[in-house]
Amino acid sequence: MLYEKVGPMLNCHVCNRRCLISPGKRGFCNTRENVEDTLYSLNYAAASSMAIDPIEKKPLFHFYPGTTSFSLGTIGCNFRCLYCQNWNISQAELEDIPTRELPPEEAIQLSKENNCLSISWTYNEPTMWFEYTYDSAILAQKAGIKTVYVTNGYMTQEALELIAPYLDAANVDLKGMSERFYRELCDARLQPVLDNIQTMYDTGIHLEVTNLIIPGYNDSEDDLSALVKFMAEEVGVEVPLHFSRFHPDYQLDQVPSTPVKTLEKAREMAREVGMRYVYIGNVPGHDGENTRCYECGELLIKRNGFEVVDMGLKKNRCPQCGVPIDVVD
Repeated sequence: MLYEKVGPMLNCHVCNRRCLISPGKRGFCNTRENVEDTLYSLNYAAASSMAIDPIEKKPLFHFYPGTTSFSLGTIGCNFRCLYCQNWNISQAELEDIPTRELPPEEAIQLSKENNCLSISWTYNEPTMWFEYTYDSAILAQKAGIKTVYVTNGYMTQEALELIAPYLDAANVDLKGMSERFYRELCDARLQPVLDNIQTMYDTGIHLEVTNLIIPGYNDSEDDLSALVKFMAEEVGVEVPLHFSRFHPDYQLDQVPSTPVKTLEKAREMAREVGMRYVYIGNVPGHDGENTRCYECGELLIKRNGFEVVDMGLKKNRCPQCGVPIDVVD
């Protein structure tokens, strides 16, 4: 049980806010309510968004590339990012957005009917309906469906330990490398995200990390250097790292798009510290979308946006030099 009674209040243990919720009140995320000493999930099975996506859209480039994922989102978030692209559901009130009731059994059945290899909880923070994703993940594993979190990485260690045996892959949005960035732009903290990235890696969950580079906020050489150093030294050089281009949105609509040169610089810095697979996102047609051999540079997976247009891997080895490539397939 991911909450405990503390006097008249309930202490939620789903995310690192660890909200103390008074009787009749909701937590920061607005998705859990203290009703007579029981913490109720208000959005269990309430899907606001549903689609069949390429797995590359998560983005997951090294997890069954070229396959599709049955993708679901709900309402709410435990962050308040000023630049959120899905603010219309992440910052919405439960009462304001129409949702479809989609029980776990039906979600898994739809995944199978649509020939999706995996099911992804995405579009908003998946721990906002943690209980639902947990129940669904257990059923998915029994049905042979892979499971994916697209997450801000702010769940508690208790929640992560609970779902880890049923979670096959995760893309964690590492938003920046300073507590100030997290505090001022997301109303959150950095350290729990770093801890969870390391825990996911150590647990054996397939992990990829995305960093959206925002001009003037997290694009300094110090920021980028700290990020690539953390990935190489504290996580693993084989973990795919995605640098994504920012486009003006929500409350940061006056900030310009990220220069492509900044993304290329970040990519080069990551390569210099030994990261094997570094990608550039939101720049269609850029070579940074493609997977190349980290040893000889051979083109292995050619992409056009989220579409895999050519697969050159042979039994997860480079056909040119024979080095093993870190891909789950």
